[in-house]
Amino acid sequence: MIERLEATQKRYQEIENALTKEETLSDIKKTKELSKELADLEEVVTCYRTYTKLLQDIEDTKEMVKDKELGEMAKEELTSLEEQKAKLEQELEYLLIPKDPNDDKNVIVEIRGAAGGDEANIFAGDLFRMYSRYAEKKGYKIDVYDAIEGEAGGYSQIEFMIKGQGAYSKFKYESGSHRVQRVPTTESNGRLQTSTATVLVMPEAEEVDIEIKPSDLRIDIFRSSGCGGQGVNTTDSAVRITHLPTNTVVTCQNERSQIQNKEQAMKVLKSRLYEQKVREQEEKEGSMRRSKIGTGDRAEKIRTYNYPQNRVTDHRIGFTTKNLDRIMDGDLDEVIDALTFEDQKRKLLKEETV
Repeated sequence: MIERLEATQKRYQEIENALTKEETLSDIKKTKELSKELADLEEVVTCYRTYTKLLQDIEDTKEMVKDKELGEMAKEELTSLEEQKAKLEQELEYLLIPKDPNDDKNVIVEIRGAAGGDEANIFAGDLFRMYSRYAEKKGYKIDVYDAIEGEAGGYSQIEFMIKGQGAYSKFKYESGSHRVQRVPTTESNGRLQTSTATVLVMPEAEEVDIEIKPSDLRIDIFRSSGCGGQGVNTTDSAVRITHLPTNTVVTCQNERSQIQNKEQAMKVLKSRLYEQKVREQEEKEGSMRRSKIGTGDRAEKIRTYNYPQNRVTDHRIGFTTKNLDRIMDGDLDEVIDALTFEDQKRKLLKEETV
């Protein structure tokens, strides 16, 4: 571990030096890349420098233990320093876990009502509200690009982008089937019903991530049918793009202009194709898939929301909380932090066994 930390610190210093040189600063792309790498390494280096200072403090305190007058006080101080050392070592282990390259990206989310008819669509709407509230609390921005409203409320399908630094790191564990247990407003006999909605989360693809040939696309233009404000339904502005080699279809109809809808649809298409590409790669590397929290497939049941007991259970890690009301209002940190911690723990164990 120390060798890796020393190498990280050396690289950090090299980048600091490079960013003071005129030839680096004159290259905007290079400066941006190095600045991002510096920021990614900063937390590790800061923690390691604290750790090295602590080691020196421990050695100094061991010398003080030998002093007749200060010995007892030094022993107490040494115990405290050793406890700090153990905590820092654990923190450094987690910080050295390779970072997901997608963590800082925006995300594209699709929510669909599944089993349960109208109640499933209403629950899909509840999930959208939950994610919207959580995104708002994190300072993220949400752009809806396509939505099909349910007859009794909610959505049979809603697709949107969440924009903000680190958005993917917060939402990446949400893909899968979400199950709700409650007495629906559509149920006249007061019976408990179980319904599901599926969620798919994808990182926004960058230009370098995926290449699409214009000849592989079929683009259809039609009149918007969703809500989008005055004028959105009066012109042929909605866009449907089909990627012919994979038969992947993306629709965008919530922007006012055809050009805006086409740009948004292309972003989503690139992200879908990128997600498929990553999934195929992970299937080849079976060990990576096994170490992940869940498969990320829509069909995998990941979480149950039980309204009568005010309970939320994430089945992938066996996590349960009795704060369903707060979670549905966007207080998702409790669940996401538990998933992040478990993910880091599994990655650490995988590294130790390699």
